[in-house]
Amino acid sequence: MNENVMQKLSYGLFVLTAKDGAKDNGCIINTVTQVANKPNRISISVNKANYTHDMILKTGEFNVSILSEDAKFGVFQHFGFQSGRNVDKMADITFSRAANGIAYIGDMCNAYISGKVIQSIDVGSHTLFIADVTDGEILSETPSATYAYYFSNIKPKPQPKEEKKKGWICTICGYIYEGEVLPPDFVCPICKHPASDFRRLG
Repeated sequence: MNENVMQKLSYGLFVLTAKDGAKDNGCIINTVTQVANKPNRISISVNKANYTHDMILKTGEFNVSILSEDAKFGVFQHFGFQSGRNVDKMADITFSRAANGIAYIGDMCNAYISGKVIQSIDVGSHTLFIADVTDGEILSETPSATYAYYFSNIKPKPQPKEEKKKGWICTICGYIYEGEVLPPDFVCPICKHPASDFRRLG
């Protein structure tokens, strides 16, 4: 099976936030879906390894901030590449609080939704939380960032490895002679030192 086939599914990208006592935290998720409109309900799928998962399991409440296409890679690094168990993710960012007292991210997000869990389903590596929508606001009209948009426009592309130059370097002045073989009678055009003062690159 080609594991990349799952990337062809359509996903959004979100900052999921929760609060346990005085502790705020958040993580990146890509699965938030409206499952009913009477009553208005959503589902979120959260990896059990995430600290935010444990907070929601305990408190039963959360906010989802919907990332927009102006989101920078830094927000994914901040909320997705480190654990709230070890780092205070909310310490150096600007956020607001919804009516439920939980943080939501205004910058680089176009809306937020507040949820109150009514059911939790163990689905293996993740827990599926079904929640009543209790609040929500539109913050901007910038389109929502999809998973595909993230890979095409936000996530940095791998840089090709720079090929090492082949040649010889003058140990006196740093001049580089490009070529496999350094002529024995070669003289550095910069410092005028002989071939014996060159060493092979690489």
